[in-house]
Amino acid sequence: MTPAHDHRPRQLLDFYLEAGADALVGEEPVDRFAATDAPPAALAPRASEPVAARPDFARAGPAAPQPAAPQATDEAVMAARQAARSAGTLEELRALLEKFDGCALKGSATQMVFADGNSKAKVMLVGEAPGRDEDIEGLPFVGRSGKLLDRMLAAIGLDRTQVYIANIVPWRPPGNRTPTPQETQICLPFVLRQIELVDPDILVCLGGPSAQTLLGIKDGITKTRGRWFTFNSGKRDIRAMPTFHPAFLLRSPLQKRFAWRDFLGVKKALTE
Repeated sequence: MTPAHDHRPRQLLDFYLEAGADALVGEEPVDRFAATDAPPAALAPRASEPVAARPDFARAGPAAPQPAAPQATDEAVMAARQAARSAGTLEELRALLEKFDGCALKGSATQMVFADGNSKAKVMLVGEAPGRDEDIEGLPFVGRSGKLLDRMLAAIGLDRTQVYIANIVPWRPPGNRTPTPQETQICLPFVLRQIELVDPDILVCLGGPSAQTLLGIKDGITKTRGRWFTFNSGKRDIRAMPTFHPAFLLRSPLQKRFAWRDFLGVKKALTE
């Protein structure tokens, strides 16, 4: 029996809020006015009740599976590729992405998060998707993880005026959930064109999803971080390195020493 002074539920809520999960959002809309009008006391079993005495729902089998997210259509992917290819500049690419309606995340996000930094930078960093703070400000990596990224860059003598920062998915998924493979597939042509237009000397993949999507590798980030890979932008081969996402480092501070080594590798590569 949970003591009355147990603070674990509150701590769990604080954890979710800090992680950016500030809303309960399902795949399908729910009409709350059409929900059962049974009083809450009749729906919630008391902890002291034996299982046999609880309402039927407490003894029911597994909940019915939620409907799967809509599959990305070939038309949406092809439209994204066509739009991305037609962009001759980053400004044109941004304008085309603003008008693009093929990804459902656009409808739930506050605004698009395109990029930040110097479009002529030698180093480009790519994450997975915006979070709550990024969704509000319209810039990538501006929350706690962004402040950590700024410190990591400063440690090797760089700042946001010397790098270019983007995400694979430019709209925040509801509740900071992970983008679905279909959402990533639809948005991928835009970030590929973005990399091609920036044409950096070094590409840094922040986190496993970014590395797996852009570099086509299957191993996790702990096995691939700190290693050099080759990314073909369509123009030329670019040196690419996966490293830990700053949000992961906030949860696992002992891993910062490995990220430090990775950034030292980036610094060395810039002088070669």
